[in-house]
Amino acid sequence: MNENTRSGPGAPPSGHCLCGAVSYEVHGPIRPVWNCHCWRCRRWTGHFMAASGCKRSDLRLLSDATLAWHYPADDPNVAYGFCRECGASLFWKVIEGPADQIDGIAICAGTLDLPTGVSTERALFVDDVSDYHTLDPDVPSWSRE
Repeated sequence: MNENTRSGPGAPPSGHCLCGAVSYEVHGPIRPVWNCHCWRCRRWTGHFMAASGCKRSDLRLLSDATLAWHYPADDPNVAYGFCRECGASLFWKVIEGPADQIDGIAICAGTLDLPTGVSTERALFVDDVSDYHTLDPDVPSWSRE
């Protein structure tokens, strides 16, 4: 089996970090990908955040010994999940806020095993897009969230 391919038809969406120390499955609906171009997501990912998402209760961590969370000092209401071993960006979540935001968790789309079953639905914070990047005109965009 290719390490980037889900096993078996009907298998739940799954994924892992670069080194495989953090792996997960999603046992429930997974949303389409949203591309976030805000300055923080650009710094976090090195480009822009392309993230799917699900309810936190639907995310099952299969291995998480190296999963760590970064809580930005200037925005204590959010947290970024990453692998301490390989440094891969994995998750983003809201700590405090509206219930619909707290119930969800964003999953970095590049960590999903193939086939992902998702497609890009929107681009956010496009006013903050980096000058080297060209937005896809076929993806609906918003200047903010």
